[in-house]
Amino acid sequence: MKNFNFLKIPLLFFALSLTQSYAYEKTKIFNKDLIVTKNDTLKSGKKQINTTSFAVTPPVIKATGDQFYCPLTFINIVTSITITHDPLESGTQAAYIQVSSGYSSGLDKLTLSNTAAHPSITTSWDAPAGKLTLSNAAGGNVLYSDLEAAIKDVVFSNSLATASGTKTFSITIGPANYLPSTQHFYLYVPSVGIRWTDAKAAAEASTYYGLKGYLATLLSVDEAKLSGEQASGTGWIGGSDTETEGVWKWVTGPEAGTVMSYTFWNTGEPNNQGDEDYAHITQPGIGIRGSWNDLSNTGSLVSGDAYQPKGYVVEYGGSAGEAPLEIATSTKITIPVATPSANPNAACDSGTFTFNATATTGATISWYATATGGTALTTGNTFTTPTITTTTTYYVDAGCESNRKSVTATVNATPTTPVAAQPTYSNCGPGSVTIQASTNIGFINWYTTSTGGTSLFTGNSFTTPSLSANTTYYAEASNNGCINTTRTPIDIKIYTPPIVTDQELPLCQFQTITLDAGVAGMIYKWNTGETTQTIPASKGGTYTVDVTSPAPESCTSRKTIIVTERLVPEISRIEVNETRVIIYLTKEQDYFEYSVDGSNFQNSNVFYDVPGGLQTAYVREKSGCGSTTQMFVVLVFPPFFTPNNDTFNDVWEVTGMEYYPEAQVTIFDRYGKFIAQLNASKMTWDGTLDRNPLPASDYWYALKIDNTKPILRGHFSLKR
Repeated sequence: MKNFNFLKIPLLFFALSLTQSYAYEKTKIFNKDLIVTKNDTLKSGKKQINTTSFAVTPPVIKATGDQFYCPLTFINIVTSITITHDPLESGTQAAYIQVSSGYSSGLDKLTLSNTAAHPSITTSWDAPAGKLTLSNAAGGNVLYSDLEAAIKDVVFSNSLATASGTKTFSITIGPANYLPSTQHFYLYVPSVGIRWTDAKAAAEASTYYGLKGYLATLLSVDEAKLSGEQASGTGWIGGSDTETEGVWKWVTGPEAGTVMSYTFWNTGEPNNQGDEDYAHITQPGIGIRGSWNDLSNTGSLVSGDAYQPKGYVVEYGGSAGEAPLEIATSTKITIPVATPSANPNAACDSGTFTFNATATTGATISWYATATGGTALTTGNTFTTPTITTTTTYYVDAGCESNRKSVTATVNATPTTPVAAQPTYSNCGPGSVTIQASTNIGFINWYTTSTGGTSLFTGNSFTTPSLSANTTYYAEASNNGCINTTRTPIDIKIYTPPIVTDQELPLCQFQTITLDAGVAGMIYKWNTGETTQTIPASKGGTYTVDVTSPAPESCTSRKTIIVTERLVPEISRIEVNETRVIIYLTKEQDYFEYSVDGSNFQNSNVFYDVPGGLQTAYVREKSGCGSTTQMFVVLVFPPFFTPNNDTFNDVWEVTGMEYYPEAQVTIFDRYGKFIAQLNASKMTWDGTLDRNPLPASDYWYALKIDNTKPILRGHFSLKR
């Protein structure tokens, strides 16, 4: 089901009044269909209408006035009009003039001019319907002769300067809307809550000046707009998909049984919510104005709801055997518009140009030099300018200055020969170079050849690809297709920068070395401020020198020299632990190396298995900055001896002890009994006590070098 909005639409009273007026008019004037209202009702709840025919001929209206119209002006809708009527009838209640097609609500308007000449006429303008009503100012009928005179003074106006298209005016003496393109009449009948089936029956039971009625079948945009957007109310029309769900057909009037090829459904419609099989013109304010939606046979049963039926639209005309009714006529106005073709191609420096345009059929095309006013330069579909040297705008219309359109003849100047920012560029080593050129107008195209070829780049500044050899580029000036064929060459020179090599140099403590840029004949700039090829350095650090080749190359390379100051080694102490020796320096550096024999140097300051006795420690700087030495003693305690007079290990002695004159070694047996004492006068022990050989066993010693050093203790074995 639809989402029903409980909107109150105050259309019922107006619609009922219109129906009553229509019934009154037919009864009083033509006496052709006398409408007699009785108290019996139809199933729909509507009162029964019976008709009785009298022999009164309906009037015949004929008008001329198909004209051209310019917006913002006023124009009479007819140039002539005649109303031929039955002698028994001299007038009617009202005449109706409507913009029946091409209507622009809020812009189009119909008014009665020269109202003083028509004192018996009063007017009413219905803007939503685009309809002007002419009626008797005093009430009652208005004479046909007065209507003829008044219709001649009805004027049309449009308030939009750029309006276009065709407006059709229908002129009729009946209240139903008349559409000249179909010659049919369309009448909205208000009837709140009426079902579709009842509306269909009521429409088919009605007649309009002898024409049989039926629920409207809207086959075109004009019909849909006139019966929807411009109608006085909205309601049922003759479409349904009851036969096959989703296949919508017209089921009323001459089109009954045909598929609806033209439709004007509202957004999202038809959606068949709740078995909605019947077409209905949507209430204003619900989506697209005048569009359609599908409803069930009853529509919403909620009073005042947007989807509660409010009436139905009856169409008259086109039924079998019916001749067109002549109680209506029509005229039209066309707003003439000239449509120019695309502007011709631009010319270089000067030229003539031919413009073309088409216009609304029958309109005369005029060409001007000004946007407003002025005298036409020429008329016709084609206009050729004189020779011009600057861009010029012309204008064209088809008779309406307000619709005058501009066309342009474009003349572009050929630019001057490009001027290079500098004729020669240079680059030190391979790389890209940004070159520049300019001209008085337009832009620069860049080429690798003096003629022909394909443009590499467009713009006043061009960055080349990486270049490793001398190259020439060419600048060409262009302005919107106007080309100066003289190209300007720009040379690029690629120079080789000075070749330098970075260095790392040692500097011996308290000495000075010479730093050399390495390339002769150049311009030098050291970070210390000197400008010579060589400079002295007496301290460590990072030195740089920019080496620049003489002009015109003027290429610069930077050399970096890292000077590392090297200290002279200084031994602080030597630690001897049995045969392991460690040499300690006042300040350790990774550029020092060590030795204990003066020949074999190593990076480590630790030595193993150093021979006993007086030794020398050597430390030097690796690059030759200096060295130092210091003597040390290695004491070797034999782990055993064999006093068997075979000349091998016959005595036990401490190697190197001789270098310590104050040294004393005391020997004990395993129980702590004193056995012997060694010193500078007695350096060995032969394994006896009081000249008696002692048994094989472990013996202990204690070595005291002097009062400044700790006592060294250990043990050894006597083997027999």
